[in-house]
Amino acid sequence: MRQRALEYLGKREYSYHELAQKLKTYAEETDDIPAILDDFKKRGWLSDARFTEQIVHARSHKFGSAKIAHELREKGVSQELIESAIEQVKDNELDNAREVWRKKYNVAPKSRDEWARQARFLQSRGFGFDVIKKVLNIKTDDN
Repeated sequence: MRQRALEYLGKREYSYHELAQKLKTYAEETDDIPAILDDFKKRGWLSDARFTEQIVHARSHKFGSAKIAHELREKGVSQELIESAIEQVKDNELDNAREVWRKKYNVAPKSRDEWARQARFLQSRGFGFDVIKKVLNIKTDDN
């Protein structure tokens, strides 16, 4: 079990909870998964903070804070780490939302239906309504 856990960690970062779930499918009665993961944590091989940092770095250019927070919650990251990560994401969230919008549309909405469609797209990417309003209400000469 220990070797399998090391192989997983060799490929990418995992949260404590996510790696525990992954290992449970292969566990036998004699395996003590929490003990193995606690040992990895003490050695610095498993870190929820490092995992959170990696997720934020990989996702912040494509997704908003709501989607990133949801993904971190699903992976079992503590609320404290999530709040810290969200603060970091919110620093550039408006710029990231504008960039995501430009790649998809790059034309200001001309009707209410078009505005709603573009807003739903940005909302599905995890951006908040206040950010969406700022992105979609820009003047056309800004583009």
